[in-house]
Amino acid sequence: MLMEGPSNDRQTFGKMGYGCKHYRRRCKIRAPCCNEVYDCRHCHNEATSLLRIIFDRHELVRHDVKQVICSVCDTEQPVARVCTNCGVNMGEYFCDVCIIYDDDIDKGQFHCDDCGICRVGGHENFFHCKKCGSCYSVGLRNNHSCVENSMRHHCPICYEYLFDSLKDTTVMKCGHTMHCECYHEMIKRDKYCCPICSKSVVDMSGTWKRIDDEIEATAMPDEYRNKKVWILCNDCNDTTEVYFHVIGQKCSHCESYNTRTIAPPVLPQ
Repeated sequence: MLMEGPSNDRQTFGKMGYGCKHYRRRCKIRAPCCNEVYDCRHCHNEATSLLRIIFDRHELVRHDVKQVICSVCDTEQPVARVCTNCGVNMGEYFCDVCIIYDDDIDKGQFHCDDCGICRVGGHENFFHCKKCGSCYSVGLRNNHSCVENSMRHHCPICYEYLFDSLKDTTVMKCGHTMHCECYHEMIKRDKYCCPICSKSVVDMSGTWKRIDDEIEATAMPDEYRNKKVWILCNDCNDTTEVYFHVIGQKCSHCESYNTRTIAPPVLPQ
């Protein structure tokens, strides 16, 4: 019983006073790739990404960390929740797979075996979509377009890898994903199509109605009045022949103006 008092004092003393901008924790990591000590994996990656020599830049694989250093007593030791020397709990949340220590348990951290990494937000609020290959909000269960490995690519706007990004992501109507902040910036700049597949990502029915009115009020010159073109609709993927208009070509199938002119289809002889 005499040992518990000092140990608890050390835990209280260290709980809020250690860590970095990414995690509050009471340990640092030894990076096996360069043998340097950093507060966390993200601190390592930020520092090495700024190295002057490009070939020296590298990222730390989270699962490769084998040694940590207690921030309370400076003892270096194998990865574990509790310091082998002073007994301090080095993180209220601890994952021995991802080597994550974090005192901010209000984040609702959980480890997803299918993703192979830790997520935040509470396990009860997420499900793992096998086809998309990532955890999504339960509100998207049976309510999203599945795209195989949709999270395992780079954001089409900022090109940061999405799967383990620290930023919030969003799933668009087409099933493709991007950072929430990048999505809102895209919409703010009046770009309403997915940068990957070109499908409309918001309800455009009001816009299509306005284009209808503009076309109705804009007569084409006689030489173009009966001109027809073949179009491909980006929204429904249908190919149709329609009358040309300088304002836009309307899909005969889904009535979208998110279309593009294509060469006429080659008919079988």
